[in-house]
Amino acid sequence: MTAENVNQMELENSEDLESKSSYFRTNLVWKNILGFAILHLGMLYGIYLVLTLQVPIATLIWTLVIGYISVEGVTMGSHRMWSHRAYKGTPALKTLLLIGQTMAGQNCIWIWSRDHRQHHKFSDTDADPHNSKRGFLFCHIGWLMMRKLPIVITKGKTIDMSDLDADPFVMFQKVYYKPLYFLFAFFLPIYIPVLLWGDSWRNTLFVAYFARYMISLHGTWCVNSIAHLYGTRPYSKDIAPVESNFVAAISSGEGWHNYHHTFPWDFRAGEFGKHFNITATYIQLLADYGFAYDLRSATPDMVLHRIKKKGDGTHPKSSTLKTNTVSSVDVDVTDIFGEKLGNNVNITNVRSSLG
Repeated sequence: MTAENVNQMELENSEDLESKSSYFRTNLVWKNILGFAILHLGMLYGIYLVLTLQVPIATLIWTLVIGYISVEGVTMGSHRMWSHRAYKGTPALKTLLLIGQTMAGQNCIWIWSRDHRQHHKFSDTDADPHNSKRGFLFCHIGWLMMRKLPIVITKGKTIDMSDLDADPFVMFQKVYYKPLYFLFAFFLPIYIPVLLWGDSWRNTLFVAYFARYMISLHGTWCVNSIAHLYGTRPYSKDIAPVESNFVAAISSGEGWHNYHHTFPWDFRAGEFGKHFNITATYIQLLADYGFAYDLRSATPDMVLHRIKKKGDGTHPKSSTLKTNTVSSVDVDVTDIFGEKLGNNVNITNVRSSLG
């Protein structure tokens, strides 16, 4: 029985589960709807400025660079390091990732990680903040424009955040998130092009802020929507997350989602570390130079065992697996940190030769 199956049973037996007649009555948060409407209009105007050749090449390059830094702040930082403890980083690396994650504007690391851990623990159930069973629009953006269901709030309080509570980098950002966001996500991105090469405030506001911000947000949201709805399930056919080449390509390697939900503690977040997964390559490179350490990943035997036991048959190796393929570690009952449910055995620092 998988960790997600265990949590599904726990959820179904919970007294917090509301009656079906009232369960999906959700209040809209109109200030969020208005905010996203403004952000999208700003994004569209920024794209118009780019397409009509009104933006200098220097500003376009600047926007791409800071946009990519913000993406890695999320994928490498708040996701793989802070949410899943898939590897550890030096203070210098943590500082850079914190700045990038702040620039992404997806809430502070603490809240991002809490929501993401809850998503894994109660994946695609009514306690999942962006439950894909409520449809594409909801899990893509709608969940940010509606009040949380009571069960989401209740179950969110059960998520263990003690490790991040003890992380001074995370707690500093949590306390000062608003001024840090203003500085790194808004002011510096639009001011530096004006200061250094004399671009207009109009261009930098609508391109380096609105367009950059919203495009990166949609890239992240595609992981919650497309990568839970459209694709294959070569590692775990009984869960919603899928493998998506498209999402992997636009999100720096976050689209191998069936693998990720099967081995959430793997720093690669995919079986093949170099295939549409530049984030895994960066982490490995940083480890080679001492900035990242204690990298954790599934062994080839663990992966093959899972493909044979739970996969949907779409993996290239599915038809060639021998019937006696077994795993050195049974990963079917581990949580999002690779710990065995019930006996707290930690699967740490296992390095894979795959990819």
